[in-house]
Amino acid sequence: MAEQAIGTGCLPPARGSGRLVRKRGPRPYAPRRSLRSPARVAVVAAGLALLGALAPAPSGAVGPPPTGPRPGGPARFVPGPCPATPDPIPGRCGLLEVPESRAHRGGRTIRLTVAVVPATSSTPAQDPVVFMEGGPGGDALGAIPFLIDSGVNRDRDLIVMTQRGGLHSQPNLACPEIDRFNAAAVGLPYDAPSTGRLLVRAAKECRDRLTAEGIRLSAYNTTENAADFADLRTALGIRKWNVYGYSYGTDLALTYLRRHPEGIRSVAIDSVVPPQIVSLPWAWDSAQEGINTIFAACEAQPACKTRYPHLSRTLTEQVRRLEAHPLRLTVQPPGGGSPVKVVLDGGTLVNLLVADGGAMPAVDVPAALDELAHGNPERFARAQTAGATPAIGEFAHGLTHSVACSEWAPGFSKDDVLEAGRRAFPGWPDTVLAHAPQLPFEYDLCRVWNVPDRTAVQRVATHSNVPTLIVSGTFDAKTGASWGPYTGRTLPRSTAVLIPGIGHFVVPQSPCAQSVLASFLTRPTAPDTGCVAGLTPAPFTITPELETR
Repeated sequence: MAEQAIGTGCLPPARGSGRLVRKRGPRPYAPRRSLRSPARVAVVAAGLALLGALAPAPSGAVGPPPTGPRPGGPARFVPGPCPATPDPIPGRCGLLEVPESRAHRGGRTIRLTVAVVPATSSTPAQDPVVFMEGGPGGDALGAIPFLIDSGVNRDRDLIVMTQRGGLHSQPNLACPEIDRFNAAAVGLPYDAPSTGRLLVRAAKECRDRLTAEGIRLSAYNTTENAADFADLRTALGIRKWNVYGYSYGTDLALTYLRRHPEGIRSVAIDSVVPPQIVSLPWAWDSAQEGINTIFAACEAQPACKTRYPHLSRTLTEQVRRLEAHPLRLTVQPPGGGSPVKVVLDGGTLVNLLVADGGAMPAVDVPAALDELAHGNPERFARAQTAGATPAIGEFAHGLTHSVACSEWAPGFSKDDVLEAGRRAFPGWPDTVLAHAPQLPFEYDLCRVWNVPDRTAVQRVATHSNVPTLIVSGTFDAKTGASWGPYTGRTLPRSTAVLIPGIGHFVVPQSPCAQSVLASFLTRPTAPDTGCVAGLTPAPFTITPELETR
C-alpha cells in the first residue's frame, strides 16, 4: 500500500534504471530530468492558449482568485498561473472551485490546481487524457515529468488535477507533524507500542490543527474526489476524455467510472486497487504475492537460483532474527550527508521489501537478503536512511488517513489483519504480522482521526462496458498483480496485461507498457499487446559468496 497508504511509495523510475525514485511520503527522490529541451519549449509555446480554448475565464477574471474559502456554489474553472514546481509545468493552469462537501449545501468552496499539458503531435486527438494520482495524498503535478517521458501526451492533451487536500490545492491537508515523525521513525523499532504512540500523537496534532482551520475531514473521500473530476470535465467543456490512474488513482478511477460514466471514452488503470476489496488485511495478500513472485523469478534464473537458494526460508529466518534482536546502526545515506541512526527489525525489513520505491530495487533483493544472512545489513540499512529526510509538507497525509480510516479500515479488526498476515507468511512473528504493511498502527490512528465509515457506498465493484486497460507489474508487493485480472471480471470490455519483473506504477518503468497504453488510447477495444509476450525479468544482482560474520 502507500508510503503511509496505497500509492505513497508508488514511485516512477529514473530513466533506464528499472527502479522507482519519485518523491513519496518520507522518502527523498532523485532529481527529475529537465523538461527544458528545445522541443518541450516549443510544446509550451504551442499550448499557451489551450486552457482559454477549453474554458474561457469568466468576464473580468484576471489572475488567480482571491485566497480563502468562499460560500459553496456550482463548480467553476478559473484560469491562473501555474504553481512553482521543481520542473516548470509545460502548459497552462488554473483552479477548479468545487464545494468542500456536496452533502452540506452552503458550505465553503475548495480549490484544486489544474494543469493542461498539450500533445506533442501536431494533429492531436480531440479526447484528452486525465490523470489520477496515487496515494491517496500524492503530488499529482509532480507526476507530470514522468507522464511526459512515458509519452502519455504524445497524441492527446494531458490534464492533471491535484486531488482535494493534495499539494497545490486549497486547503492542503499536509501533516508536517507526521513528516517529522517519519524522519525520526527510521531510528525507532517499527512495531513497538512506543513508536505507535508517537505516530498517533503526531496524527492527532495534525487533525486538531486541520479541524481548527474549519476543514471538514469527512469530505475528503473518494466519492467527493470522483465528483471533482466529473465537475472538471464539465467545467472545461470536454465532451469525451480518457482516464488514466495508478495505485489509489485506480480506486478513484473505478469509482469515477461507476458513479460518473458519462463522457468517459476509455479507462486505463495501473497497479490496481479494487474498491470492492481494498482493506488493511488485503495488504498482506499483495505483499505475499509480490515478494513470492520475486523469489520465483530468481529461481527461474539459473545463476540466481544457484547463488541464492531457499530465499523464502532466508527471509523468514531474517525477519524472526531481526524481530528478536534488532540492529541499531549508524549509516551514511546513499546521497551523502550526515550519518543517520537506523533500526533494522523484522517489521522494517518487511516494509522495505514492500515499499518498492527505489531504495531497495527488486533485482537487489536476493543479494541483500543473502548479505544480511551473512552479517552484512548495509543494503537494507542504507535503504532505511531514505526516510530520514522527508519533504516536509509535500505529502497530504490528511487525505491519506481520511480515506484509509473511512474506506479501508472499517469492517475489519486488528485480529483480521493478524490472521491475514499469518496466512500470508506462516512462521513470522505476530508482532510483525499484526500491522498491515505500510500502514502500521492504523486502527489506533483512526480512532483519533475520527471520520465516519463510508464502506457501504465505497466498497462496491464497478460494472461497466467502457473499454478498460488493466496494467499490473508482477513484482508489485503493494497491489498484487492478480488483482488486475480480478478487477476485469466486472469489466467485460477490459484487456489485462501483466508486465514481468516490474513493481508498482508500471507505465513509467516499462517501454512495453507505454506502447500498450498508446495503442489502447488509439484503439481502446483492440490494443496491441504483442510486446508483452517476449518480456522477462531483468537479471538479478549476483555477488561473490560470503562467509558468515
